[in-house]
Amino acid sequence: MRASVSTAQDLGMPAIYLHTLAGLLHRIGVDEQDLLLRVGLDPTRLNCPELRVSQAQASEFVTRAIIESGEPGLGILLAREMKLPLHGTLGTAVMSSRTLKDALELVTRYLTLRAPHLKVNRHKFESHARYTVSCDVDMGPLQGFILDATLFGCVFMGAQLTGTPVDGTRIVRQGPEPHYFQRFRQVIPVPVEYEAREDALIIPESRLALPIRFTNDQLAAASRAQCEEALQRLTEDACFASRVRRVIETSHPFPPKLARVAGTLFVSERTLKRRLQEEDASFQNLVDQVRLERAGELLTSTGMNLSQIADALGYADAANFTRAFKRWTGESPSQYRNKALRPVATA
Repeated sequence: MRASVSTAQDLGMPAIYLHTLAGLLHRIGVDEQDLLLRVGLDPTRLNCPELRVSQAQASEFVTRAIIESGEPGLGILLAREMKLPLHGTLGTAVMSSRTLKDALELVTRYLTLRAPHLKVNRHKFESHARYTVSCDVDMGPLQGFILDATLFGCVFMGAQLTGTPVDGTRIVRQGPEPHYFQRFRQVIPVPVEYEAREDALIIPESRLALPIRFTNDQLAAASRAQCEEALQRLTEDACFASRVRRVIETSHPFPPKLARVAGTLFVSERTLKRRLQEEDASFQNLVDQVRLERAGELLTSTGMNLSQIADALGYADAANFTRAFKRWTGESPSQYRNKALRPVATA
């Protein structure tokens, strides 16, 4: 029996995907800002490449997006929006590969970085390579959305990499054809068959040797090493404190109340405190860590005054923010800003 999203290990989802989906919703007439705020997500934080959103909040946002847009084919629409650079280090590694086979091997190994709980297995079937995509948790109504975005995204990715849709490729899907799919059949450049035993991308073995347009051996080696490091960090970040921090980092309003974070993670306030204590962490310390990092960003990359920064960080006034910042760093916010912006002396 598979675990549910609420009980499975939460590795988070890249915030940039929700940012891209929000932009898509805006173009089809949905008030994406209001929707994000109702889910408790800060729209201004989703464009941060390194941030990940808790799977619970991502699931709620996507579910509401499908309902309020009235578009069950959002996963396919998102697949068309996903340009390779949006996939971070994995996108860079894929783009700099030598062949299509190399690129798909990277996706097979590192998909967890971009889509936790999805697994890819490669099998040879006659003269074709069969890349089967499966999910190790019960995603409920999100299953179709995620598989649409992943499988059809691979088709569009192949066209980006080689300059044209890959001849002979097809997609097979489990279950009956959804009622909405007929509207999208013409925009998907490969045959799609339903009522299959699995969800898979099928490519002729001969096409796997196709060269990638952006091949760069040096960049490929460096980005693959970064993917390996990121995969290790993601595994290490599976602790409960990391899950709590992910909710804090992207929450609106900021900082979130303990009760709201506990509810997002499907635990009681008492359980949240206990589990953090077991990891030698506390809710307030995690909030302060995020506040300090965000304060540094606002001081060095914006022209916001101290009152505006204090308000953004949830302080009653600039004086309270200044005291807290000095306690954390040993210097005032103004000193920190001046030092960071001071021109570096050259010999």
